Amino acid sequence: MIKADLVTKISEELGLPKKIAEEGVNTFFQAIKEALLKGERVEIRGFGSWQWRKRKGRIGRNPKTGTTVKVPAKKVLYFRPSKLLKELINKK
Repeated sequence: MIKADLVTKISEELGLPKKIAEEGVNTFFQAIKEALLKGERVEIRGFGSWQWRKRKGRIGRNPKTGTTVKVPAKKVLYFRPSKLLKELINKK
């Protein structure tokens, strides 16, 4: 599913014009982006949560040449599905 599919689904389910449904979807995603950029944890009950994790720097290896490369520390965004979502996925 892509964003356009989501807009269409919301538009049909709620009987809204696509333009209004698209504004709602954009506002929803913008709110999530803003919270994550502030470093906040985002949780949607029954779906999952997003949070930042820190990865330590390490020494990696270039597989093509075999030379060692220093990989710097960084933050990565981590999504954890809710227990309910996991159960729904594993039923199928």
